[in-house]
Amino acid sequence: MDITKFNIDAPRWDQGTFVGRLKHFFNITDPRTALVSEAELDGAKLLVEACRAGAVPPGTSVEQLHYAKKLYDSAFHPDTGDKMNMIGRMSFQVPGGMAITGGMLQFYRTIPAVVFWQWINQSFNALVNYTNRNAASPITPRQIGVAYVTATSTALATAVGLNLYTKKAPPLIARWVPFAAVAAANCVNIPMMRQQEILNGIAVTDENDNKLGHSKKAAIKGISQVVISRIAMAAPGMILLPILMEKLETYPFMKRIRVLHGPLQVVLVGGFLLFMVPVACSLFPQRCSMAVSSLEPELRDSIVEKYGDKIHYVYFNKGL
Repeated sequence: MDITKFNIDAPRWDQGTFVGRLKHFFNITDPRTALVSEAELDGAKLLVEACRAGAVPPGTSVEQLHYAKKLYDSAFHPDTGDKMNMIGRMSFQVPGGMAITGGMLQFYRTIPAVVFWQWINQSFNALVNYTNRNAASPITPRQIGVAYVTATSTALATAVGLNLYTKKAPPLIARWVPFAAVAAANCVNIPMMRQQEILNGIAVTDENDNKLGHSKKAAIKGISQVVISRIAMAAPGMILLPILMEKLETYPFMKRIRVLHGPLQVVLVGGFLLFMVPVACSLFPQRCSMAVSSLEPELRDSIVEKYGDKIHYVYFNKGL
């Protein structure tokens, strides 16, 4: 093929299907890309931009372009093209999430430990949510602070409250408290961190990326899908792993290696996240759509007045 005509922004896999999205997110959430040097990431961006401009360096192969796009998608924001901080990237979800989740699942018995690990987790989540927001809707430092404090308080209140409530409950119930806290906090952290989108609407376009206006309803739909995805990302590890550990800890050999319980949970959580990060990201299309008939009356009327019945759906980036 003529490499100068290669469309590097065309999806490598069909994003209209779950399997296609899963292949895409397995590609860009690959934790190995978190170890790639800054120079290599910058080189990948230059190659992607050169391809977009039709100026691919001679001798460049299609596989090299695919790899450059993989690095670009893993490290640069889809709206702004700016390099994202490493901790906030989805490719860092496995190493970052496994360490923190392993800590929450291991140290759940005492209030100080619960407070510490929930605080660490919400700090991590706040950075991830900010990094993967829809960048077309700016957020002030004050709003970031309020979102962080509110989500952290929610997680702590849920975790500490349930911890005290489950003192007399079966041990397994107490092990599930961290997941309840994480789920509750996600329902607060993500909407709060992206409150500007809810208050002012999110930019929506037609299928050719021509801007049509801003929609609050589209923002609510996109953010709701992100909340569901984040909870789904954590659920298998935080629900199934406590059951497994509860069973394993009855064996004599596990009682002899208590000091290794924490590292073991970290490794096992990593195994869950390695699959669940791309699976959760794939639940809904990244380029979300919404029927014009479901939009706010003002925006819907504006689109109909300008385009008649030519446009049936609007599109927007839901974030991650």
